[in-house]
Amino acid sequence: MKPLFLASLLILCLHFSSFSQNHKEQLFQLDQGWEKALLESDVAFLEDLLADEFVWVHNHASLIDGKEQALARANRIKAGQADNTRNRTSKDRQVVILGTTGVVSGYTVVDRGPSPTTYHFMRTYALVDGKWKLLGNHTMAIPEEK
Repeated sequence: MKPLFLASLLILCLHFSSFSQNHKEQLFQLDQGWEKALLESDVAFLEDLLADEFVWVHNHASLIDGKEQALARANRIKAGQADNTRNRTSKDRQVVILGTTGVVSGYTVVDRGPSPTTYHFMRTYALVDGKWKLLGNHTMAIPEEK
């Protein structure tokens, strides 16, 4: 009886470990999609990704956006509003999951010229009806080293 219990426990642990790894990879890929969608002003992707309750706190709380504002900005850029963002590159990303909440943190280098700005970010995702939704994003510019 004891070996059967231990084997069952091992299988259960392996299952949850695999479950967690799958969700981490999903969030990693989804977060890459977020960066790409911002660069390309992909309104459809953003509409699908952002929770209705989405909050984006920009550098030093200089601007706080909700879903409506983020989509409106992407729509304006799609319609021809000038956008000087040339590239967005994420690095050193980490994914942490607790229950149905995932946090992705790391750095994004945004090239708007004349020199790129590095931001630290922390994004909070919630698993809702089997689908990850971006609930919150906080970005902070990292001062240039002199």
